[in-house]
Amino acid sequence: MQIYANLAKGGAIGTAIDRTKEIIANELPLPDGVTYGFIGQADSFQDMVKNIIMAFVLSLIFIYLVLASLYESFITPFTILLALPPALSGAFLSLYLTGKMMDMFSMIGIIMLLGLVTKNSILMVDFALEGVRAGMSRKEAIMKAGHIRLRPILMTTFAMLAGTLPVAIGAGEAAKYRTGMGVAIMGGLIVSTLITLVVVPAVFEYIDIFREKIESKFRPDEM
Repeated sequence: MQIYANLAKGGAIGTAIDRTKEIIANELPLPDGVTYGFIGQADSFQDMVKNIIMAFVLSLIFIYLVLASLYESFITPFTILLALPPALSGAFLSLYLTGKMMDMFSMIGIIMLLGLVTKNSILMVDFALEGVRAGMSRKEAIMKAGHIRLRPILMTTFAMLAGTLPVAIGAGEAAKYRTGMGVAIMGGLIVSTLITLVVVPAVFEYIDIFREKIESKFRPDEM
Protein backbone atom coordinates (compact mmCIF):
# COMPACT_ATOMS: atom_id res chain seq x y z
CA MET A 1 0.00 0.00 0.00
CA GLN A 2 1.35 3.42 -0.96
CA ILE A 3 0.30 6.62 0.79
CA TYR A 4 0.98 9.90 -0.98
CA ALA A 5 1.17 13.33 0.65
CA ASN A 6 2.24 16.85 -0.24
CA LEU A 7 4.09 19.28 1.98
CA ALA A 8 2.17 22.17 3.47
CA LYS A 9 3.37 25.71 2.83
CA GLY A 10 6.64 26.25 4.66
CA GLY A 11 7.00 22.55 5.38
CA ALA A 12 10.20 20.53 5.09
CA ILE A 13 10.70 16.95 3.96
CA GLY A 14 12.99 16.16 6.89
CA THR A 15 10.41 17.38 9.40
CA ALA A 16 7.67 15.38 7.69
CA ILE A 17 9.78 12.21 7.76
CA ASP A 18 10.56 12.63 11.47
CA ARG A 19 6.92 13.31 12.29
CA THR A 20 5.81 10.25 10.32
CA LYS A 21 8.27 8.02 12.18
CA GLU A 22 7.07 9.46 15.49
CA ILE A 23 3.42 8.71 14.63
CA ILE A 24 4.20 5.14 13.60
CA ALA A 25 6.34 4.53 16.69
CA ASN A 26 4.06 6.06 19.34
CA GLU A 27 0.57 6.85 18.12
CA LEU A 28 -0.23 4.24 15.47
CA PRO A 29 2.12 1.27 15.91
CA LEU A 30 2.12 -1.19 13.03
CA PRO A 31 0.95 -4.80 13.57
CA ASP A 32 3.51 -7.57 13.79
CA GLY A 33 5.00 -8.48 10.43
CA VAL A 34 4.16 -5.12 8.83
CA THR A 35 7.01 -2.82 7.82
CA TYR A 36 7.20 0.56 6.17
CA GLY A 37 9.59 2.57 4.04
CA PHE A 38 9.84 5.92 2.28
CA ILE A 39 9.81 6.41 -1.48
CA GLY A 40 9.88 9.36 -3.83
CA GLN A 41 11.27 12.65 -2.53
CA ALA A 42 11.48 11.32 1.03
CA ASP A 43 13.72 8.44 -0.03
CA SER A 44 15.85 10.75 -2.17
CA PHE A 45 16.17 13.18 0.73
CA GLN A 46 17.45 10.49 3.08
CA ASP A 47 20.06 9.39 0.53
CA MET A 48 21.06 13.01 -0.01
CA VAL A 49 21.58 13.59 3.72
CA LYS A 50 23.84 10.54 3.94
CA ASN A 51 25.89 11.70 0.95
CA ILE A 52 26.14 15.26 2.30
CA ILE A 53 27.37 13.98 5.68
CA MET A 54 29.97 11.84 3.92
CA ALA A 55 31.09 14.82 1.81
CA PHE A 56 31.27 16.97 4.97
CA VAL A 57 33.50 14.48 6.77
CA LEU A 58 35.76 13.96 3.75
CA SER A 59 36.07 17.74 3.32
CA LEU A 60 37.26 18.11 6.92
CA ILE A 61 39.77 15.30 6.48
CA PHE A 62 41.16 16.68 3.22
CA ILE A 63 41.42 20.23 4.59
CA TYR A 64 43.27 18.93 7.65
CA LEU A 65 45.66 16.81 5.58
CA VAL A 66 46.46 19.68 3.21
CA LEU A 67 47.11 22.07 6.11
CA ALA A 68 49.20 19.47 7.94
CA SER A 69 51.37 18.95 4.87
CA LEU A 70 51.78 22.69 4.26
CA TYR A 71 52.78 23.51 7.84
CA GLU A 72 54.54 20.18 8.44
CA SER A 73 52.65 19.81 11.71
CA PHE A 74 49.67 17.83 12.92
CA ILE A 75 48.78 20.42 15.58
CA THR A 76 49.01 23.82 13.84
CA PRO A 77 46.02 23.08 11.53
CA PHE A 78 43.71 23.00 14.56
CA THR A 79 44.30 26.74 14.98
CA ILE A 80 43.00 27.30 11.46
CA LEU A 81 40.11 24.86 11.80
CA LEU A 82 38.75 26.89 14.73
CA ALA A 83 37.11 29.08 12.10
CA LEU A 84 34.72 26.28 11.15
CA PRO A 85 32.41 26.16 14.23
CA PRO A 86 31.56 29.91 13.99
CA ALA A 87 30.95 29.49 10.27
CA LEU A 88 28.50 26.63 10.80
CA SER A 89 26.76 28.56 13.58
CA GLY A 90 26.41 31.59 11.30
CA ALA A 91 25.05 29.47 8.47
CA PHE A 92 22.38 27.82 10.64
CA LEU A 93 21.48 31.15 12.26
CA SER A 94 21.06 32.88 8.91
CA LEU A 95 18.87 30.06 7.60
CA TYR A 96 16.73 30.29 10.73
CA LEU A 97 16.37 34.09 10.60
CA THR A 98 15.45 34.10 6.92
CA GLY A 99 13.09 31.13 7.22
CA LYS A 100 14.97 29.03 4.66
CA MET A 101 14.78 25.26 4.76
CA MET A 102 17.74 22.94 5.15
CA ASP A 103 17.60 21.67 1.57
CA MET A 104 20.18 20.36 -0.85
CA PHE A 105 21.42 23.80 -1.90
CA SER A 106 21.88 25.05 1.67
CA MET A 107 23.81 21.87 2.51
CA ILE A 108 26.07 22.43 -0.50
CA GLY A 109 26.59 26.00 0.68
CA ILE A 110 27.67 24.76 4.12
CA ILE A 111 30.23 22.42 2.54
CA MET A 112 31.54 25.32 0.44
CA LEU A 113 31.97 27.28 3.66
CA LEU A 114 34.53 24.77 4.90
CA GLY A 115 36.96 25.91 2.24
CA LEU A 116 36.04 29.59 2.25
CA VAL A 117 36.26 30.49 5.93
CA THR A 118 39.63 28.90 6.60
CA LYS A 119 41.34 31.55 4.46
CA ASN A 120 41.03 34.14 7.27
CA SER A 121 42.83 31.89 9.73
CA ILE A 122 45.45 30.95 7.15
CA LEU A 123 46.27 34.60 6.46
CA MET A 124 46.80 35.31 10.16
CA VAL A 125 48.49 32.08 11.24
CA ASP A 126 50.87 31.97 8.29
CA PHE A 127 52.04 35.55 8.91
CA ALA A 128 52.34 34.91 12.65
CA LEU A 129 54.46 31.79 12.11
CA GLU A 130 56.81 33.75 9.86
CA GLY A 131 57.20 36.32 12.64
CA VAL A 132 57.96 33.61 15.19
CA ARG A 133 60.62 32.13 12.92
CA ALA A 134 62.08 35.62 12.54
CA GLY A 135 62.62 35.83 16.29
CA MET A 136 59.46 37.61 17.46
CA SER A 137 57.50 36.43 20.47
CA ARG A 138 54.27 34.58 19.76
CA LYS A 139 52.10 37.31 21.23
CA GLU A 140 53.88 40.04 19.30
CA ALA A 141 53.76 37.99 16.08
CA ILE A 142 50.01 37.29 16.22
CA MET A 143 49.21 40.91 17.14
CA LYS A 144 51.25 42.14 14.19
CA ALA A 145 49.59 39.56 11.96
CA GLY A 146 46.15 40.74 13.03
CA HIS A 147 47.08 44.36 12.37
CA ILE A 148 48.65 43.79 8.96
CA ARG A 149 46.30 41.05 7.70
CA LEU A 150 43.07 42.77 8.76
CA ARG A 151 42.76 44.66 5.49
CA PRO A 152 43.18 41.67 3.13
CA ILE A 153 40.85 39.60 5.34
CA LEU A 154 38.10 42.23 5.11
CA MET A 155 38.70 42.78 1.38
CA THR A 156 38.42 39.10 0.50
CA THR A 157 35.40 38.65 2.76
CA PHE A 158 33.55 41.61 1.22
CA ALA A 159 34.41 40.32 -2.25
CA MET A 160 32.95 36.89 -1.47
CA LEU A 161 29.86 38.45 0.13
CA ALA A 162 29.31 40.61 -2.95
CA GLY A 163 29.68 37.59 -5.22
CA THR A 164 27.24 35.54 -3.16
CA LEU A 165 24.63 38.27 -2.75
CA PRO A 166 22.89 37.63 -6.12
CA VAL A 167 22.46 33.97 -5.18
CA ALA A 168 21.01 34.89 -1.77
CA ILE A 169 18.59 37.38 -3.31
CA GLY A 170 17.38 34.80 -5.81
CA ALA A 171 16.59 37.12 -8.69
CA GLY A 172 14.49 35.15 -11.17
CA GLU A 173 12.10 32.24 -10.80
CA ALA A 174 14.71 29.49 -11.19
CA ALA A 175 17.16 31.18 -8.81
CA LYS A 176 14.68 31.18 -5.91
CA TYR A 177 15.43 27.50 -5.27
CA ARG A 178 19.11 28.30 -4.69
CA THR A 179 18.68 31.15 -2.19
CA GLY A 180 19.40 28.81 0.74
CA MET A 181 22.95 28.32 -0.57
CA GLY A 182 23.62 32.05 -0.73
CA VAL A 183 22.08 32.73 2.68
CA ALA A 184 24.11 29.96 4.34
CA ILE A 185 27.37 31.13 2.77
CA MET A 186 26.82 34.80 3.63
CA GLY A 187 25.79 34.09 7.22
CA GLY A 188 28.72 31.76 7.77
CA LEU A 189 31.21 34.22 6.28
CA ILE A 190 30.01 37.16 8.38
CA VAL A 191 29.95 35.34 11.72
CA SER A 192 33.17 33.44 11.05
CA THR A 193 35.07 36.60 10.06
CA LEU A 194 33.98 38.51 13.15
CA ILE A 195 34.72 35.67 15.58
CA THR A 196 37.88 34.43 13.86
CA LEU A 197 39.55 37.82 14.33
CA VAL A 198 39.18 37.27 18.09
CA VAL A 199 39.38 33.50 18.58
CA VAL A 200 42.41 32.68 16.42
CA PRO A 201 44.73 35.28 18.01
CA ALA A 202 43.54 34.22 21.46
CA VAL A 203 44.40 30.53 21.02
CA PHE A 204 47.38 30.77 18.66
CA GLU A 205 49.95 31.16 21.42
CA TYR A 206 48.60 28.25 23.49
CA ILE A 207 48.34 25.85 20.54
CA ASP A 208 51.80 26.77 19.28
CA ILE A 209 53.28 26.18 22.75
CA PHE A 210 51.53 22.81 22.87
CA ARG A 211 52.87 22.00 19.39
CA GLU A 212 56.40 22.84 20.44
CA LYS A 213 56.17 20.63 23.54
CA ILE A 214 54.82 17.67 21.57
CA GLU A 215 57.34 18.00 18.76
CA SER A 216 60.23 18.34 21.25
CA LYS A 217 59.44 14.87 22.60
CA PHE A 218 59.85 13.32 19.16
CA ARG A 219 62.79 15.47 18.08
CA PRO A 220 66.13 13.68 18.40
CA ASP A 221 68.52 15.15 20.95
CA GLU A 222 71.12 17.38 19.44
CA MET A 223 74.67 16.11 19.84
